[in-house]
Amino acid sequence: MFLEAGKIGTLFVDPLMSDPTDLVNILQIDWLQPIYTLTFSNGLIACFVFMGIGVLLDVGYVMARPFQSIFIALFAELGTFVVFPLAVSLGLTEREAAAVSTIGGADGPMVLFTSLVLAKHLFVSITVVGYLYLGLTYGGYPYLIKWLVPKHIRGIDMSKDTGPNITRSQKLVFAVVACTLLCLLFPVAAPLFFSLFVGVAVRESGLESFTKLLGETFLYGATFFLGLTLGVLCEANTLLEPTVLKLLLLGMLALLISALGGILGGYILYFVTGGKFNPIVGVAGVSCVPTTAKVVQKIATEANPGAIILPQALGANVSGVITSAIIAGTFVAMLR
Repeated sequence: MFLEAGKIGTLFVDPLMSDPTDLVNILQIDWLQPIYTLTFSNGLIACFVFMGIGVLLDVGYVMARPFQSIFIALFAELGTFVVFPLAVSLGLTEREAAAVSTIGGADGPMVLFTSLVLAKHLFVSITVVGYLYLGLTYGGYPYLIKWLVPKHIRGIDMSKDTGPNITRSQKLVFAVVACTLLCLLFPVAAPLFFSLFVGVAVRESGLESFTKLLGETFLYGATFFLGLTLGVLCEANTLLEPTVLKLLLLGMLALLISALGGILGGYILYFVTGGKFNPIVGVAGVSCVPTTAKVVQKIATEANPGAIILPQALGANVSGVITSAIIAGTFVAMLR
């Protein structure tokens, strides 16, 4: 159909534009640019994700075994501490090195927040590389665990270690106290801590409508726009730069060393407890919630169908989220 001004359309649609460039401008500038400005440039997107993660976390697993969980989580941050000086020695600035080393914690919002604050020019590359941890934790960690931990040790059952019963009131008090202390100690990362523990408080308060709002609407919406925006910003030239290959290798190395550190911490507890602790729980300290916890439980079940290690793994998992946020806050505070 020929319309006015020489435009060509169909029987039902009068085209709004004929130049593809106009369409791209509408999508990128008129639609996505406000989303990026209001949520990405200030780190708000990471806060939304952390609220959703907070709703999913049960801090009771940490409270039942606090020292064990924190011990494992600290060892599972080994990749962050090793890769930071290595990245500096390879030519990255301290801010860039800090942003890429946080991949070792396998915590997407932390990688997103740190890269936006410290290395905004590498935000797309670092975040894309950082979110590859899902593939590595699902695909690579099981082989690493089976290679380093014998089958009879992988099958150690820890179901008798039930720990004390933690009430909802105790979890709420923990959330308030931990949030207050961490926000005072690390004010730069206070928005992330506050968002995380708001999610925890909503979960433990039994507010079902708000739990659904944060755990579904906020979390899924933020994840959708995160992926969409990264896809729009991630051009082929961005991924083909030599720097990106360096970031990819450093990110994979950070995740590998973090898993090795977690296994090392697990073996230390194994010997300290006289063989009662399953060392593969250490991998769950890599804070990919709840992926690594499910991975180690599956591997333990393969070695011994009656082995239950999920409560201990989730405790290390939740502690890993908190330690990752603390380390990211420290980097931002020192290098901003």
